[in-house]
Formats: sequence, structure tokens, C-alpha cells
Amino acid sequence: MDYKRIVFKVGTSSLTNPDGSLSHSKVEKITRDLTLLHEAGHELILVSSGAIAAGFSSLGFRKRPRKIADQQAAAAVGQGLLLEEYTRHLLAEKIVSAQMLLTQDDFADKRRYQNAHQALAVLLNRGAIPIINENDSVAIAELKVGDNDSLSAQVAAMVQADLLVLLTDVDGLYTANPSQDQGAQRIERVDRIERKLLAMAGDAGSQNGTGGMLTKLKAAALATNAGVPVYICSSLPEEALLNAAKRQDQGTFFSAQIKRMRTQKQWLAFYAPSRGKLYLDQGASQALTAEGKSLLLSGVLASQGSFSYQDIVSVYDQTSGRLLGKGRVRLGQLALKDLLKAKKPKGILIHRDDWISLSEELAFFLAEF
Repeated sequence: MDYKRIVFKVGTSSLTNPDGSLSHSKVEKITRDLTLLHEAGHELILVSSGAIAAGFSSLGFRKRPRKIADQQAAAAVGQGLLLEEYTRHLLAEKIVSAQMLLTQDDFADKRRYQNAHQALAVLLNRGAIPIINENDSVAIAELKVGDNDSLSAQVAAMVQADLLVLLTDVDGLYTANPSQDQGAQRIERVDRIERKLLAMAGDAGSQNGTGGMLTKLKAAALATNAGVPVYICSSLPEEALLNAAKRQDQGTFFSAQIKRMRTQKQWLAFYAPSRGKLYLDQGASQALTAEGKSLLLSGVLASQGSFSYQDIVSVYDQTSGRLLGKGRVRLGQLALKDLLKAKKPKGILIHRDDWISLSEELAFFLAEF
């Protein structure tokens, strides 16, 4: 299959030397593959780790620092050095690169989300290669384990990519940790990401990186549920990026769960902050999730939180307690409570155009991001 728009995520372990410093030869190898893919007509986005690795030695640290403030300082130095390295190689081939630093707030705020989406669209249409990273020098929560795995999935969903490739130092998902179990076998294809796969994901990654297979599995859950297939493979072979774009037989391929999700629905499902909770009766739960209907006031049994008109809320089935999805309300909580006191409240609380259903598995994985 020909994947025109591809998002590549390259982890720290794929960019560094054994001592944790930035490997110039590894960066050059990556840009060489990007150049060939660009010349072949692919639209490319690179989500790159490595800012801390590129900057810590310049500040006199002998190894990757552990304190948050030290990491932020190293990222502030290394971000420019890392981009300079990419830019130098790409400009030699007359390819324009563009830096974009994002945090979770850029996805949670709808206006900023739309601005980022539009900027990326212009860059891709103009033939540039956006190079994206977390804004590590100012973000604290975003320095958690797996930040760029999650980020790459969010970016791939945002731009409705044809493929997300997660490059790492292992060649896919195994039935057990291959370094500890000689009988571990690589899983070639996953058509549905279920909770039981978590046991196969293992622990965090290398000592120089922040991610592991578990974070990649969570990222794959987000991307595939937005309609983007995911391929996890090793960055070690020659022409790793080229091979990943052409075939998916040397790693683990995760098929898309649905057709591409519209940008508005993506924001609602994955990023919109929830201001409250609604609990529904069985009939309303069925109408929302299986029949494609709007949520009527008569189906609401209880509410929690402090939400206003047009806020986003999470919606649960009262009996099972399961999260059904998220939606935009047409009434604030105070007005809703007054109406619920009536014996037969009438009207629509959440229109189906402002609603997104979440599968049980997706709801579980989203809670982990």
C-alpha cells in the first residue's frame, strides 16, 4: 500500500550514542531516508526526541540529568542544536524544515488545536518537513514517560496521516520481553488493541530515553481509533524509514479501527477537557451509543461537576458505570438540575453532532494518556 502522508516518531535511543550524547551519524541516516521519501512525493512529519540528549553535555553534565529543572535547561540548549542538525542535512538537499514545539495545552484548547492543524497543513502543502517535539523547556507534566509517543499519535490523528511509524530500538511488540524470554515471538499484526496486550508491552525503554513499548501501545490505541494505522519497528537497520514506508513485515502493524475521524470529532474524543459527568438510564445509553441519536433530558439520571452551557462533559451508563463518550451540553448544571426535578423533562441536552462514542478499550487507554 502506498502511504502518502506519513508521521515518523524517532525516540532518543534511535538518536544517541551509548553515553547518551547525540549521534550525528544517526541523525544523518534519518535525514537521508527522509530526503529519498520526500523526493518520491511523500508528505512527511518528523516527531523527534533528543533535545535533552543534544544539550546536556554543553551545560557540563556528564550524563543525562534526572532533575526536572536540569532536563528543562538541557532541552532549551539542545532543541536548537538538534534542529540545526536536521536543518543542515535537509537544506543540503534543498528541503525546507520547520520547527514546531507543542504541549498538551495546544491540543486541549480548541482554537490552538485548529491553529496548529492549519499551520501543519500549509507546511505540508508547501513541501516542507515539520519537525515536532514537546516544548520540554517550559512543560513539566509533558516530561513524563512516553511524551513523544503520545505526541506523535496526536499529530498523526490531527493531520489525518496515512501511516504513523514509531521507530525504536526493538523490532516490534513481542509476546514477552525478548531480552528475558528466549521463547518470545514478535507479533506481526494487531487488528484490535485490547487490555491483555499491556502485559506484553514490558517496562520503560533505554536509560537514555523516556519511553517504552507500553507508551507505544497506548499511542497506537489513540492513532488507530482515529483511523490511522501504526507500524512499530526498529531504527537500527539501514534505510529503516524507507523500509517502513514501503512494507510492514519487519515489525508490528496495527490496523486502523475506523475510517478517518473528522478533526472536530478528534478534538472532542481525545483532547477536549471534561467539565463534568452525566449518568444515563439504559435506554438513553443505547440510543447514544448504538442508535446514533441525541441525548434527551429524560434519559439523564444524575450529574456531577460544575459545567456551563456549551461545556464538554463525560457521559456514563448509570448501571455499569462505563464511560460511554463525551459531548457538548446545551444546558449548564444548575439549569439541568432544575429541569431534572420535573417528572418528565423534555428537550435535547447533547445533540448527536456534538457527541462522540468511546469504545470500552479506547476509554481505558485514553485514561492512561
